[in-house]
Amino acid sequence: MGFFSWIVFGAIAGWLANVVVGGQDRRSGCLFSILIGVLGAALGGFIYRLATGTERSFEFDFPSFGVAILGSIVLLALLRLVRGSGRRDPRPPRHR
Repeated sequence: MGFFSWIVFGAIAGWLANVVVGGQDRRSGCLFSILIGVLGAALGGFIYRLATGTERSFEFDFPSFGVAILGSIVLLALLRLVRGSGRRDPRPPRHR
């Protein structure tokens, strides 16, 4: 795929992953969605290769899109898990 195709593919995959995972900061922005989508597609391809032993060529087709979305969901969930574990309220809990 060309550079522009990767951006479009990544933007759509990242946006859909953002919708599926949800959370407080669902509206992270277009560039964040593109980055998550492109990196998620690479992660999804890596996981696909580990699981099946075959490589996946990323073209504009539904199986590649599904792998990219699943990789984006995994990546976004991992990022939110890591970021969420570092966010703690510094105030002690209130006793009633």
